[in-house]
Amino acid sequence: MLSISSLSPPIFLPPTNTQQNPTLALLETCKSMDQLKQIHSQTIKTAQAINPIIQNSIIAFCCTHQTGDMLYARKLFDTIPQLNPFIWNTMLKGYSRIYCPKNGVLMYVEMLERDFKPDHYTFPFLMKGFTRDVALECGRELHGHVVKFGFDSNVFVQNALIHMYCLSGRIDMAHEIFDVNYARDVVTWNVMICGYNRVKKYDETIKLFGEMEKKGVLPSSVTFVSVLSACSKLKNLETGMRLHNYFKECKIEPNLILENAMIDMYASCGEMDVALGILKKMKKRDVISWTAVVTGFVNIGQVDLARKYFDNMPERDNVSWTAMIDGYLRLNRFKEVLALFREMQKAKIKPDGFTMVSILTACAHLGALELGEWINTYIEKNKVKNDVFVGNALIDMYFKCGNVEKAQRTYEQMPRMDKFTWTAMIVGFAINGLGEEALDMFSQMLNASVKPDEVTYTGVLCACAHTGKVDEGRKFFASMTTQHGIEPNVAHYGCMIDLLGRSGNLIEAHEFIKNMPMKPNSIIWGALLGACRVHKDKDMAEMAAKQILELEPNNGAVYVLLCNVYAACNKWENLREVRKMMMDRGIKKIPGCSLIEMNGVVHEFVAGDQSHPRSREVYSKLDEMREDLELAGYSPDTSEVFLDIGEEEKESALHQHSEKLAIAFGLISSGPRATLRIIKNLRMCVDCHRMAKLVSKVYDREVVVRDKTRFHHFRYGSCSCKDYW
Repeated sequence: MLSISSLSPPIFLPPTNTQQNPTLALLETCKSMDQLKQIHSQTIKTAQAINPIIQNSIIAFCCTHQTGDMLYARKLFDTIPQLNPFIWNTMLKGYSRIYCPKNGVLMYVEMLERDFKPDHYTFPFLMKGFTRDVALECGRELHGHVVKFGFDSNVFVQNALIHMYCLSGRIDMAHEIFDVNYARDVVTWNVMICGYNRVKKYDETIKLFGEMEKKGVLPSSVTFVSVLSACSKLKNLETGMRLHNYFKECKIEPNLILENAMIDMYASCGEMDVALGILKKMKKRDVISWTAVVTGFVNIGQVDLARKYFDNMPERDNVSWTAMIDGYLRLNRFKEVLALFREMQKAKIKPDGFTMVSILTACAHLGALELGEWINTYIEKNKVKNDVFVGNALIDMYFKCGNVEKAQRTYEQMPRMDKFTWTAMIVGFAINGLGEEALDMFSQMLNASVKPDEVTYTGVLCACAHTGKVDEGRKFFASMTTQHGIEPNVAHYGCMIDLLGRSGNLIEAHEFIKNMPMKPNSIIWGALLGACRVHKDKDMAEMAAKQILELEPNNGAVYVLLCNVYAACNKWENLREVRKMMMDRGIKKIPGCSLIEMNGVVHEFVAGDQSHPRSREVYSKLDEMREDLELAGYSPDTSEVFLDIGEEEKESALHQHSEKLAIAFGLISSGPRATLRIIKNLRMCVDCHRMAKLVSKVYDREVVVRDKTRFHHFRYGSCSCKDYW
């Protein structure tokens, strides 16, 4: 990272004789604004305040000292009748120091209006405090001033211009100035290298460093840190190791920043043994050193080892907590994500937008709407940066928790949207069974001249599949390539197989698979197998199952689906053969698992589960529910129970499905008319679907179930899927 002082010429006070003037001696030893004000008061009393040298010294302290006060400097500046270039430049340097670039620009304009000409100090001091916005707004005009006043060949001014253009993203202009700078020193090279890092052109960083070596320019620690950072981003271990050897050969004394950069580079490249070796040898470590190690283990999937080093950190900041949270998120360990976030809250570490996105993602996967809403309130209350990424994460969370209204409200309140916002809305509507709304949103996206991507089209085709829009689906599939140049991938073909299969066009779906340009995977054949279950096509189901088992011999879900087909067709002999095959191969059926959030806590139920602390109450409520629902016309649907047993045993097995347990728990744990939101790991069975419809009617509850394929919103005895799933 470049400091302002490394880019700017040194600022010199005019020569003084402090022995002859004790006030100047006091100013040189001044440590705070309180002391300065006392000295200033004394100069006013003794009539020394009009002395230009004393005025220069007081303003220089206010502008350059870490405790300096620019408001005080400005008040004094306004009282000086005869200004000099030193004072103007010092004021510019002061505004850069406190990152008030607009004040600096106004000061520069005032300088010109009062007929003071800039010198070679002016532009470096002015530009070093620029933000991206100010650089974009004023950069080119200031460059014109540089040329007009004849400073375009001054190395300090050229460095400032390069930095300014890099800051504004005009890396091409920066390089043009760099190319004509024949007096460039290591600082010039560093500015250009840092510029490429800033715009994430890391390959250009490495290339420029190679040119620097050829020119024989001796790198500084800033150079090494910047190039190591580029190696880290590119996972360029070869160049990183060459730099490390360079340190050893030249016997460069490493500092903390340089050692941290080396740890980060090795950790990013997966060389954790080397990274740990550097960490152990360091005389001084900081939070960045430890965080680089934690992130390194996270990146290679060793999250438990990452947690070990995280727990041993003497100090942890927002970045280290977020890195550890992200590690759990990558491995879908969502409960641990939320547990760690609670620890972060207890440690009084304020999360940022990146943390919030990770937590909202975990809430989305767990269906933890209450916690997700608390996060939303926390963002607003604590003024966490609520940018487009956080907004998109909120939309995704609300949709995946089945709260369509809140997702729409978040979308409507977003000040800025990107392609991912539109896509999140389209996919969200689609998985919640709102196909018309999804396709309408897609139409709005195209009208807004936002180009869809592969994920957008997955959402569009998914919307068609969930609502049975076969003709529309065919048209959209064709338009991907013809209108937007997007080649369909496996996911798009999977959506089309699902669409055709659900609608009963099994032969066309099979032909679609045979004409695919890529080899179909188990997901493609699984979509066809699922359709065969719905339409009870035994022969095609056997063919699809065979294809999947050739790809994944131990795929338990395939055996279960095939058993469901046989059970639906009353082919018990075939079913027994599959069951025997499963036992012979040691393949077990994945147990149904359902999650429900109550009062901010996520409860988990497995089919037939009796481990929950309130298990006795849950089963008692189940029995009560069965009686209530039977009076409303419920009778168990055993068509998908593939055990060749009596009807009574089948009904008992159905009675203990995980979503039924979760619904019963929700009924005894919440107030009247409270919505029950359940996340199911498998596809919802026909009987549970029928039961949930009646629960919504008999108990006047909205029940939202997110199963493996879609959402079911049960209201007043009907489902949003219209029994098409």
